[in-house]
Amino acid sequence: MLAALLTAPAPAHGIPAPPRAPVAPAPAPAVRLFSGSAFDTCEAPSTAVMRAWRASPYRAVGVYFGGRGRGCPAQRELSRGWVDTVHALGYRLLPLFVGSQAPCVNSAAKRKYAIGRTPWRQGTQEAGDAVNAARALGIDRASPLYLDIEAYRPGDAACLATTLRFVRAWDREVRRLGYVPGFYSSADTGVRDMERQRVAGVADLPSVMWFARWRGGPALDTESVLSPSAWQPHARIHQYAGNVTETYGGRRMTIDRSVVDAPVARIIPQL
Repeated sequence: MLAALLTAPAPAHGIPAPPRAPVAPAPAPAVRLFSGSAFDTCEAPSTAVMRAWRASPYRAVGVYFGGRGRGCPAQRELSRGWVDTVHALGYRLLPLFVGSQAPCVNSAAKRKYAIGRTPWRQGTQEAGDAVNAARALGIDRASPLYLDIEAYRPGDAACLATTLRFVRAWDREVRRLGYVPGFYSSADTGVRDMERQRVAGVADLPSVMWFARWRGGPALDTESVLSPSAWQPHARIHQYAGNVTETYGGRRMTIDRSVVDAPVARIIPQL
C-alpha cells in the first residue's frame, strides 16, 4: 500500500505548496531457494569446523537461532560474525526457532515449555521474538524461519487445538513481518496434523514443511502423510536420519541429515 501523501507547510505568503509525490515502500526481497543436502546439530559449530566441513556433501546448515525451548540455549559460537563467515564459506542457513511446545509434548525435557492458556497471544509474541532474533543475526526479510514443534501425543484433541492456535498465530505474525513461516515436526504428529488442516482449508498455515522421518534415506516427494501436491514446489525438507556421526577435514560431529528443496536465509551484508 502506498504511504499517505505528505503535504509541505504553506509558505508565508499563503499559497499552499503542491503535495509531494506518493512514497512507495521498499520492494520486498525475493525468496532464495536451495536444493541439496543439509545437516543440523544442537549447537552451532565453530567456524573452524565449518571450514573443515567444506569437504562434506553438505551445503546448508540448520541453525537454532532462538526460542525458550532450545536444547542448547547458550549457542556460544552463534553471532552476526558467525553468520557472515559461514555464509561466505558457501553454506546456506536454515534458521530454526524452538519456542513453546505442545502441552502434550512427548519429551519430558520440553514439558516445562508448554504453550499456556492464551496460545494465540503467545504465538504472536514469540513470532516477534523470532523475527527480532533473526534480524540481530543479519537474517533479512523473505527468509524462512522454521518453528520447531517436537513430537507430541497423537489423538489429544485439546492439545492439538492449543498447538494449532499457537502455530497459526506464529505463522501469521512472521508473515506479516515480512518473513516466511516454516514448520519442523515429526511426520507422524505435527506434520500429519498440518496436512489435515491444509486439506480442511484452514488459514495461516506454514509456507514450508520440514518433516522428520528417520528412514535411512531421503524421500522428499514421497512422504506418506503428505499429499503429493502439498507444500510443492520448493517448500519441503526431509530430515531422514538423526544422531549420526561423520568426520570431514579431521573434524567429527554428531548431526541430523536432511535433504532440502526450500527457501534459505537471506543474509544482510554488513557495510
